[in-house]
Amino acid sequence: MPKTPDELFAALDALGIAHKTITHPPVFTVEQAAALRGEMPGAHTKNLFLRDKKNALYIVVALEDAVINLKSLHRVLGATGRFSFASADLLLEVWGVTPGSVTPFGAINDTEGRVTVVLAADMMAYSTLNYHPLINTMTTSIAREDLVKFLESTGHTPRIERISGLPTDPG
Repeated sequence: MPKTPDELFAALDALGIAHKTITHPPVFTVEQAAALRGEMPGAHTKNLFLRDKKNALYIVVALEDAVINLKSLHRVLGATGRFSFASADLLLEVWGVTPGSVTPFGAINDTEGRVTVVLAADMMAYSTLNYHPLINTMTTSIAREDLVKFLESTGHTPRIERISGLPTDPG
């Protein structure tokens, strides 16, 4: 069974990671989240759960307004063939969340280490980062260093990469 937000918060507390969470109506898009968050400080993000041609799984976490070229991203990340979005069933099975709730916190559910976590370098310039805590009716703020600490505690050492503004793939 996937972890609950309360189990995630307990894991963060056990690691000594400070976090603050607000509750809001469900949001499914960046636009909906922007309309509801008010003046919540820090970087706001989008999360893409992807698979390559050999079914290797990636979560790409970037600033909400980042332009990500999926046609060339596989080259930057060393994936096999172009990326496509993983199915909702695979997202739930491996990452323990549903569409609209994709978050790096899903690493807590990937006990087999099947997913490569990629964090956008420009996002990591912010001291505070905001993500759904496994469901899309809350947003949790966490320090960037603590996000890395959390991910490493789950066995997911993140890759920090420049992933937005890449050239368009001509082929």
